[in-house]
Amino acid sequence: MKRTWIGARFALAVGIGVAVTTMMGKTVAAEDNPADWPSYYRDNSGWRYSPLKQITTVNVKDLKVAWLHQPGDIQDGLQSTPIVVNGVIYYIAANNNVFAVNGKTGETIWHYQPKLNPMIKQTFWAMRNRGVTVGHGMVYIGTADGRYVAVDQKTGKERWQTQITDFKNCWGCNFSVAPQLAGDILFSGHTGGDSPISAKIYGVNALTGKLEWTFDILKNDQKSWPGDTGKFGGGGSWGAGVYDEKTGTIYIGTGNAAPDYYPEGRRGDNLYTDSILALDAKTGKLKWYHQEVPNDAWDHDSTYEIMTINQSGKDKLVHLNKGGFVTVLDKETGKVEKVWRFAKNVTWVDNVDPKTGALIGRHEAVTTKTSLECPSPLGARSWQHAAYNPNTRLWYSNGWEVCANVKSGDQNPAEVGLAAMYFGAPEFEIVAPADGPSARLDARDPFTGEVKWSVEYKKVPGISPVLTTGGGLVFNGDALGNFYAYDAATGKELWKLAAGSGIRSGPVSYEVDGEQYILVGSGLGGLAPNFAVGAFPSMGGLPSGAVLMALKLGH
Repeated sequence: MKRTWIGARFALAVGIGVAVTTMMGKTVAAEDNPADWPSYYRDNSGWRYSPLKQITTVNVKDLKVAWLHQPGDIQDGLQSTPIVVNGVIYYIAANNNVFAVNGKTGETIWHYQPKLNPMIKQTFWAMRNRGVTVGHGMVYIGTADGRYVAVDQKTGKERWQTQITDFKNCWGCNFSVAPQLAGDILFSGHTGGDSPISAKIYGVNALTGKLEWTFDILKNDQKSWPGDTGKFGGGGSWGAGVYDEKTGTIYIGTGNAAPDYYPEGRRGDNLYTDSILALDAKTGKLKWYHQEVPNDAWDHDSTYEIMTINQSGKDKLVHLNKGGFVTVLDKETGKVEKVWRFAKNVTWVDNVDPKTGALIGRHEAVTTKTSLECPSPLGARSWQHAAYNPNTRLWYSNGWEVCANVKSGDQNPAEVGLAAMYFGAPEFEIVAPADGPSARLDARDPFTGEVKWSVEYKKVPGISPVLTTGGGLVFNGDALGNFYAYDAATGKELWKLAAGSGIRSGPVSYEVDGEQYILVGSGLGGLAPNFAVGAFPSMGGLPSGAVLMALKLGH
């Protein structure tokens, strides 16, 4: 059962119809149309960079609201990154409400919502979702109850749906981010790094919905997972991976081992948690892996964005781990080339070897006393993505300094409820570091970590993904709902809009009829802002909301 509404002005909104994003069965690449934002990071480089340059450092002061779109459901805010193809916007709001919107006028073309299992109300992750994927004439979503669903790109009518996970019996087996396209394969993991499960990554035929392959994140190896710990070791891969068409390779990060703070019963390397994986897109077979945090005792997932940046003629992968270190890898082999420190407060290790990535001097929480762990499970920043500008050659990322007071303890996985966490921490509290909470937007060299400029956020942190453009701009949003434009070269603030509710959605840029737009969602939500109140008290009681805002130059 589903509910579908088709806009009465469909023909007016999209002319002769929405252009299908495939040609001879092949998804059109982002570089083929600079006016579009056709995939989650815009393209598989992971840069969150738009080459559009009509809006510049000189005229950005004239940026005005062009139109607003209200999804209606404001639960947990608006966290998605919209997709834009040929002037039509596709985005998802709470409870898997999916919309197609005219990019010039903001009119709804169609609206789709699957009928969801009532059990989602009992889960820890509930209604939140971060995006859709468009390709093969369809719009794809991963649902809150463990399905992949494809709807027709023109009409919003359901084309197929497949139950991917055993949602009723698998805590955390929902999808909070859209499955991504690797040719004819849709792929993703599910949430649940902090749940007593054995997480997986799935490859599904994008045309039919048939499950083609499954990759087990928890390796079947007693050295890696002694006893039966591999049945409950977590590892959910809840971030959006990327695809290299030239080599047919999927790159995707995996989540933390569970129980998070009690590694005593799983004393092995706990492969393949906290890892970057290179998988064959057609078969799901492992090509190589790099594990950033063996035997994780701090909830330091490796699920954040994976960027491809060329250095001296060779492609490198650049990846931030929750624990506050950035690893630079050879894209072809996964060999570590450089590790640099992003977080200011680090207590979980003395250091990470800059040449090998090996942990130096582990400091784990203990059962006998409370320990200060920095960064906290919220990470050196939350899941919101960094951006890279090929003109400035700078990596732009939000960061915050948040710690946790933790006491470790055993936990019976059989007693963990659907909405509970397999955390292994009978005492847990988010707190500020000794020198107080702080947050910032950094511009850095992606290969060395050298800071070129930094903007401090004094009241509340920046919690949106970053956008950078060919016009020499960086856009970022904070928890109060301020949306900023900065000079990408200097960090100078050039423009600001007060949106009324926190910016958690991924801003994008697109062009319609020769006019460039900046598109961003306002609406505070997510786990991290709720937890972060322990370090940033001013984040408590901030207004919720959900509105998609299109901005363009005023006349």
